[in-house]
Amino acid sequence: MRTGLIFDLDGVLISTDIYHRQAWAAVAAKLGIAVDDDLADQLRGISRMASLECILRGYDRTLSMEEKEALAAEKNRIYRWFLESLTPASISRDVMEALSSLRRQGYSMAIGSSSRNAPFIADRTGLRPFFDVIIDGSMIRNAKPDPEVFILAASGLGLPPDRCIVIEDSESGIEAARSAGCFSIATGNAVSYGKADTAISSFGDLPDAIEIIRRKAAWQ
Repeated sequence: MRTGLIFDLDGVLISTDIYHRQAWAAVAAKLGIAVDDDLADQLRGISRMASLECILRGYDRTLSMEEKEALAAEKNRIYRWFLESLTPASISRDVMEALSSLRRQGYSMAIGSSSRNAPFIADRTGLRPFFDVIIDGSMIRNAKPDPEVFILAASGLGLPPDRCIVIEDSESGIEAARSAGCFSIATGNAVSYGKADTAISSFGDLPDAIEIIRRKAAWQ
């Protein structure tokens, strides 16, 4: 049976964290709220509305759903403006080389992201041809750590979750992979979480990490 690889997008294939932070900071500033490093870390790997709820903790008045939706839409407008500057050169050589090699080896590959902008980013950066399916925030009801995004990605690849490996950089993403029944490889901030099946410090280590899991699962 084939092996599926499911990649989170932001923080794994590309980093747009600075754009997220700048967009949220612009919105939060209108409310008199500062987005510091601790708050910015809490916003990683979760949905837009969940991020807004984090920002609003401790805010001195209750906002209506209409007001919240307007703030979230404003954040996305600013974020999309930043994304317009993305090109294929925005993807590191290590990532491009690894994806090309994995595709040649016959792996089925998907993007599983809570971001509704995932297809737009994939198109702007030239990532889309590497992937058989892209599951984004518009296709799910529950953001990570709910496993929905990875269950849908595995289904889109035509594989059971336990035949898929998720590559993630957030704790919520690792928990989502575990709950889905997938194997997981941690990178970035998720490495110190310690609950993934293995971890990598760079994309160049990915083939070895995949092989570790294949041996652990006794896949043929």
